[in-house]
Amino acid sequence: MGEHPLLAKPGRLFGTDGVRAVANLELDPQFALDMGRAAGLTLREGPVLIGRDTRRSGEMLSGAIQAGFHSAGIDTVDVGVLPSGGISHLTAETSAEMGVVISASHNPASDNGIKLLSKFGTKLTDEQEDKIEARMRTPRSRRVPYGAGVGTRFMKTDALESYVGALAKGADYSFQGTEMVLDCANGAAYEAAPMLFERLKATVDVLGATPDGMNINDGCGATHPEFLATRVSGRVGFAFDGDADRLIAIDEAGGIVDGDRIMAIVALHWKRADRLKNNIVVSTVMSNFGFKRAMRDAGIDLIETQVGDRYVVEAMRANKAVLGGEQSGHIIFADRGRTGDGLLTAVRVLEVMAGTGKPLAELAGEAMTAYPQVLTNVRVASKDGLDRAKPLWDHVKQVEEELQGDGRVLIRPSGTEPLIRVMVEAPSQERADLYAADLASTVSRVLA
Repeated sequence: MGEHPLLAKPGRLFGTDGVRAVANLELDPQFALDMGRAAGLTLREGPVLIGRDTRRSGEMLSGAIQAGFHSAGIDTVDVGVLPSGGISHLTAETSAEMGVVISASHNPASDNGIKLLSKFGTKLTDEQEDKIEARMRTPRSRRVPYGAGVGTRFMKTDALESYVGALAKGADYSFQGTEMVLDCANGAAYEAAPMLFERLKATVDVLGATPDGMNINDGCGATHPEFLATRVSGRVGFAFDGDADRLIAIDEAGGIVDGDRIMAIVALHWKRADRLKNNIVVSTVMSNFGFKRAMRDAGIDLIETQVGDRYVVEAMRANKAVLGGEQSGHIIFADRGRTGDGLLTAVRVLEVMAGTGKPLAELAGEAMTAYPQVLTNVRVASKDGLDRAKPLWDHVKQVEEELQGDGRVLIRPSGTEPLIRVMVEAPSQERADLYAADLASTVSRVLA
């Protein structure tokens, strides 16, 4: 039969957010079953808690990976459709030895993914993932349960209530009198988000809450905040992505409040309230220069990581930080969660609004001034020569000297395609456009 196509691809099987591919074409039931069996064989006991988003392929892959765990003698607990933050929370709060999220997050409906969590609700380490991958490549095992040793499936029918109840109980305020619009992206938040904010006494209007299996993220949600921006009409808006681990907020005037602004709003409020543990915020290299400047001006220490929320979490843990995240809207609050959770992030934004008495538009304007940012992708023959491309790095140094610390340049390879990503931030759009175009031309010339 040969090696599965996903295993035959070069590099590690697991990316920064698990395994994602086109469902049933690449990420098929056989692969999911094999992964479940391999992951199950790394465990001494179960159960494994499994949830998914609303994609049509979700039930298929959930059933297959559960069969894999069962074949390794591990029971599964199926929580059905639930935000990934809820799956993380319940994995950590129950007796589960592992968690599984079946979702491709913000990807289109035809894709799906598998993300494995530790018993603490965090992503597995590289070493744990590599161990599972090695078992998938050499599937022989002496452990072949039979009879009563075969695993079975249990349903956790109170999963939604347990998750929403925990979020509501932890909120600092009731949000009575707050008018909001939720865009649930026809994804995993479609029941949880309205339930949560109605329980917290807000007046809620709901969009993107009629999933049909194929309309997840389709022109709505956190990847299309412009959809919600035209519908807030003086209210605050919250847009989630497919598995609801991201949040993009919309202020009362229709302004988009991305992850950088959300982190800045919370960080500044927490610093004033002496709640910002160790005076540290963690972000990735893609955060806007305006965010970095806002943190510097406020006397907050900023730690940067490579792109990927798993690296943010690792840096937060190493530095005992309580707040970190990404411009895309993945925000981690270490005092309440173990991974990005869009519903929790929305609660935290509302807490700042309630605590200050200020509308979101005012908070967003005070928190930071975003620098114009230009991101250009340059297709190249090979990414391998990037580190040794002296003419390019000389050009980068020249631009940085001209910016005089008031902006920045970031050149990095794509993790999946033969592309070099050129990002420039500058005080004006004109300068950002000019520098980005010039640097992209140098990339093309040097790495053609």
